[in-house]
Amino acid sequence: MVTPNARTILEQQVTAGKVVQLATLDGDGSPYVCNVWFASAFTPDRLWFISRPNRFHCANIRTDARVAGAILAIELDALGQPVQGVAFKGTARELPTTGINEQIQHYVTRWPKAANAIDPERLANGEAHHRVYEISVASWVLYDEANFGRDPRQEVSVR
Repeated sequence: MVTPNARTILEQQVTAGKVVQLATLDGDGSPYVCNVWFASAFTPDRLWFISRPNRFHCANIRTDARVAGAILAIELDALGQPVQGVAFKGTARELPTTGINEQIQHYVTRWPKAANAIDPERLANGEAHHRVYEISVASWVLYDEANFGRDPRQEVSVR
C-alpha cells in the first residue's frame, strides 16, 4: 500500500475549499468565529479574504493579528462518513490599498464576481468598501480519516 502524501492532500483540500471558518481574538482575548470566502497560494503558504474594515473580525485583526481557522472541502452526506478537513494557525493583516495586484489577482481569479469590490483603481482612490486581508499560515493540521484512518491527524510543514 502506498502511503499518501499529506502535503499534497492538504493543498488539494485547501484549494477545493470555498469558505474558511476564521477565528480572531477580541479585546478581552475571547475567540470570535466568522466565515469568509478565501483564495490560497502555496510556497509561501498564504490565504486571502476580503471584508469591510468595520467588521468585527477585521477590528480584531488590527488589535491582535493571531488567527486560526478551519477549511472543510468535502460534501457532508451523513454522520459517520470519514472526515477530511484542514486547520491552521497564523497571523493576519489588512493589506495596503496599493501595490497588491498579485494578491488581488489570486482572489479575483478564484472569485470573479469580487472584481469590482477590490478593483485596484477603486482601492487606491478610497472608493472601495472592501479591503484585502492576508493570512500568513504558521502551522497546518490535516485531519483525514479517508487517507490516514489509523492516524488521521497529520501535522504538515509550512512552506
